[in-house]
Amino acid sequence: MANALYPKFKEALLAGDIDIPEDSVRAVLIDVSEYTFSATHDALNDVSAGARISGPQPLASKTILNGTLDAANLTFPAVPGGAVVGAVIIYVDTGTESTSPLIAYIDTGSNLPITPNGGDINLNWSESGIFSL
Repeated sequence: MANALYPKFKEALLAGDIDIPEDSVRAVLIDVSEYTFSATHDALNDVSAGARISGPQPLASKTILNGTLDAANLTFPAVPGGAVVGAVIIYVDTGTESTSPLIAYIDTGSNLPITPNGGDINLNWSESGIFSL
């Protein structure tokens, strides 16, 4: 699978229902043996708790320039060993999983995959940003 934006995110963005600079945008580390990207997934409740290795962590210092979203690199503290982190899912946190829209599935770049060992995992976004429209 290559990095992808969730179709319902694109729809919500075009309708003006998502405001990335103002919304609480977060990221979770994903075990890809427990979760497979689907274009029909639209909210965080579509991602089982068992697939979420660590997080959520808020995206800080979000910027949008020339259609590209970027943010500060993330640190996920004390990620338990075990499942390999194969992807990151970015979503808008509304406080309720069933209404927290999925934004992006990232499984290439950003130093992925990562094998946790109980220490912190530093997720470094691509120098060209997280994603571009």
